[in-house]
Amino acid sequence: MNKSVFAAVILSIASSAFAGEVPASLADKNCKAEYPKASLMNEEQGDVTMAFLVGADGNVVESKVEKSSGFKNLDKAALKALSACKFKPGTKDGSIAQTWTKVDYSWKL
Repeated sequence: MNKSVFAAVILSIASSAFAGEVPASLADKNCKAEYPKASLMNEEQGDVTMAFLVGADGNVVESKVEKSSGFKNLDKAALKALSACKFKPGTKDGSIAQTWTKVDYSWKL
């Protein structure tokens, strides 16, 4: 049985609560998570919303799930994979700074 597997990163442009702040963004648009085998077998799919605190160097400092896909394996796989991705740092008042950004990740079979 050959199933096509589809996972996509959908960047959310979050309006900043602070004037002069531009959130970080994913630098590698091809950054993807590997579908967990158990999730494939159970035909799990869904959308997970994550928040990443991105440092001035573009690396993830902290990450958390804001809205679950409904499946822990999918949430953990997306969080782990995207935490390892390179981000373009955000800015505050025109200077590169540590900022939070939100990323939506869709798991589809």
